[in-house]
Amino acid sequence: MSLTYTAGSLVAARGREWVVLPESAPDMLVLRPLGGSEDDIAAVFPAIEEVRPAEFAAPSPADLGDQRAAGLLRTALRIGFRSGAGPFRSLASIAVEPRAYQLVPLLMALRQRTVRLLISDDVGIGKTVEAGLIAKELLAQGEATRLAVLCSPALAEQWQSELREKFGIDAELVLASTVTRLERGLELGQSLFDKHPYTIISTDFIKSTRHREDFVRHCPDLVIVDEAHTCVAADDTTQGGTSSTANQLRYELLRRVSADADRHLLLLTATPHSGKESAFRNLLGLVRPELATLDLESPAGRAKLAEHFVARKRADVRDYLTKEDGLADDSLAERTAFPSDRWTKDEPYKLTPAYRALLDDAIAYARDRVEAAGEQGKREARIAWWSVIALLRSMVSSPAAAAQTLKTRSESATARTAQEADALGAPVAADSAENDRLEGMDVAPGAAESEEAGARLLELAERAEQLVGPAEDAKLKALIRHLKGLIADGYHPIVFCRYIPTAEYLAEQLDGKLGKKTKIAAVTGTLSPQQRLERIEQLAAEAAEAGDDPAVRRVLIATDCLSEGVNLQHHFDAVVHYDLAWNPTRHDQREGRVDRYGQKRDQVRVITMYGEDNGIDGKVLEVLFKKHRQIKKDLGISVSVPDETASGVTDAVVEWLLLHGRQGSQESLFDLDGHQESFDRIEREWTSAAEREKTSRSKYAQRAIHPEEVAREVAAVRAALGGADEVRGFALEALRDLDALVRDPRDGSGDFTAQLGGAPAGLRDALAATLGGRLIEEDREIPFRTSPAIARGEAALVRTDPAIGAIASYVLDSALDANTPGPRPARRCGVVTTDAVGIRTTLLLVRYRFHLTLPSRTGERQLVAEDARLLAYEGMPSRARWLDDEAAAALLTARASANTHEQLARNQITRALDGLPDLSAHLTDYGTRLASELDASHRRVRKANEEIVRGLKVVPQEPADVLGVYVYLPQQPASIVSGAEA
Repeated sequence: MSLTYTAGSLVAARGREWVVLPESAPDMLVLRPLGGSEDDIAAVFPAIEEVRPAEFAAPSPADLGDQRAAGLLRTALRIGFRSGAGPFRSLASIAVEPRAYQLVPLLMALRQRTVRLLISDDVGIGKTVEAGLIAKELLAQGEATRLAVLCSPALAEQWQSELREKFGIDAELVLASTVTRLERGLELGQSLFDKHPYTIISTDFIKSTRHREDFVRHCPDLVIVDEAHTCVAADDTTQGGTSSTANQLRYELLRRVSADADRHLLLLTATPHSGKESAFRNLLGLVRPELATLDLESPAGRAKLAEHFVARKRADVRDYLTKEDGLADDSLAERTAFPSDRWTKDEPYKLTPAYRALLDDAIAYARDRVEAAGEQGKREARIAWWSVIALLRSMVSSPAAAAQTLKTRSESATARTAQEADALGAPVAADSAENDRLEGMDVAPGAAESEEAGARLLELAERAEQLVGPAEDAKLKALIRHLKGLIADGYHPIVFCRYIPTAEYLAEQLDGKLGKKTKIAAVTGTLSPQQRLERIEQLAAEAAEAGDDPAVRRVLIATDCLSEGVNLQHHFDAVVHYDLAWNPTRHDQREGRVDRYGQKRDQVRVITMYGEDNGIDGKVLEVLFKKHRQIKKDLGISVSVPDETASGVTDAVVEWLLLHGRQGSQESLFDLDGHQESFDRIEREWTSAAEREKTSRSKYAQRAIHPEEVAREVAAVRAALGGADEVRGFALEALRDLDALVRDPRDGSGDFTAQLGGAPAGLRDALAATLGGRLIEEDREIPFRTSPAIARGEAALVRTDPAIGAIASYVLDSALDANTPGPRPARRCGVVTTDAVGIRTTLLLVRYRFHLTLPSRTGERQLVAEDARLLAYEGMPSRARWLDDEAAAALLTARASANTHEQLARNQITRALDGLPDLSAHLTDYGTRLASELDASHRRVRKANEEIVRGLKVVPQEPADVLGVYVYLPQQPASIVSGAEA
């Protein structure tokens, strides 16, 4: 039995027009609104509801607009498209406009039958967006049906937010804190990974024996692994450590997940190599087993790797698609919104006499304790060693951290062996750069080991408690001075601390000391990841409530629970390292929270505080940080301190401090007797690791996709969907025509604000739903930003921003419905007298529908897609001389050079509309050519694999919809015009 309505045809139902989709059956029609997305699909039963054939009505000659109507309607239409006909099925339906360089991993993915990629771009470039683009595209094409993201629990909420807000993927969190609730809703024998198609999962939770088997059995066909380097270990890594054990469990989980050759797998990490060849090989083996043993020294081996591996530095993408990339011109060039400058300064402070005396006594105690423990055995020596490090680090952090450490029992004191003492005590000093070790690491450690030592430590603790406040705490006093300077210069700083007591102490002490209009909040590991984000948003909201007052500033006090993965560039633009980490990579990660893509400031400021006379900070700064900075300056990349190197430096610093104390504080550590050889070895190891990292970056640089290929696809996308300049112009014109009060500062930024008090109620309601759900008060100014990275309550001037979409929908709907009350910025027809043409010229805005047959791994998929084009001809319809696409688009910029008599305009548009039947043959031919171009575009994007394009087909649906007709008359006497039309 044949369908009453063919796929792609128009029907009218429920008071609107729909496109019939291929999934329809005789008794049930699957419909999508014209211009709507897959989310708007509805099922209609003709036996129950009225469904009738529909034809798209031609414009009415009585509904004339001015010379801008064509451009506004065209842009509104293109912004409204959510089911485009191009090779990227998802770009029209996401709420982020990807940068050109972020399309490279997507192009790589579309050329693989089963997607296997290792994405290793630098911190802050946008790996989450790149992975989201691939995931959304695979889901939109039907190549994947379910998705799982494996990440640390601290980043789970951020992943959930990114997927929902930018890509429309609503994923369920699977964490230790949520799994019980999720399992209660399961049917007998059902897996939660079957019930919830999209999940974000704690890697450490799912690697446990109980949950791992269920996940592996029901694993989705698309898996994204964040911070993938934490899921492998070098083959020579000691297996006794807790981190190595955790790495092995994660690796075993991923090895089983990747064993299914048909499963899509995306591995994300900013540190794929880090100088450890075996760990890098293990990572590649997860992508594809053959990559683990590939000869990467040969051109053929590197070419094979380039199909699956992309790694770019920030400098590689700061300016992209320029002549330096081999392009003919810079018309598609992009400058990525990274801060152009990072201002850094090391700021010393000196201890007060009372604090100096306390530290000297603590060092004396530590020296005595280590000497005594060394005579008692190896276990006791290691327990004492880690207790001493905990004591010294807390002592230089803050009086609050010192007091708590002095009164708390050392965790390593419970160890039964020296190895167990190392496993318990190492995290105190390691400051690992891996985010899986962040949770719980900001708790102040204990130093007490026995009751005998308790009395001495309690006495020190009481003295530490007397040093609270800027009068005796010179470090706090210096911080207040630095913060006041940053605030005076308009910055919103984050102060990073090592321990929870220090952060809480600073929040309490800073209250009221930075000005009445400075808002302060603290975020530590005492809060859950979700509560941390909520507190940051609350701090931002409190500052925003003060309006545009330039004196209002935000100051965030945070421990390293926020130093990895969390995006803070929207609210903060400076970093103060209050406590030195004993791993420079941790500082890079802290600074990377604000110095990243989307930061509005050109200059990010970084202040590193250190005690120049405490005997600890100065040596860490000298040995670790200066070497780290020199490597970064020489090689242009940040290289982590090798684990064994960091451990050696820690031991050397503490040994030096205990042996030499205050008297040796001015000596160079590298010149100390007994340390020269070990430090020479440390420097050689670190330099060697840096050179290997640089070599790997150069050797394995992304070469599979050339810039000119990206440029071609970017041009095609912009032609179909519009670019940033067009969207900005549309938003400005539309809002003004809709009676909004627009303030355009014309300061070169492109940003502007709008008050919507006078705008139609329907537009205000639609915008309120996109801007955080807040009602739009008459005097509320809504910022419209050129950067796609925006804060809550702002709108980005990109076509995929929900606020821009709401404006476009209102403009389009009001143009199609002549009965819409209030202003209607766009009209479906118009007549313009202009000196831009020398002969009567007519511009058509035409919507085409296409049947797409897309081959996939599960068979062919039938889709109906849409595209809009501008066509223009000179003369009368019966003798039309058609212009090329570029000339047609140029008419949108034509401006009226003289008034057009109302009756003349009505006569001209009536003739044009009456002549539409004479144009049908050309419109059909154009649709056929457009279908051929789209077919070629699909094949070009997927060119690497013939199997992927076998069966691909693009067929136009007739007739095309003529949405707009606009006549341009040359400026000349009316009698001549009339004669030319006769």
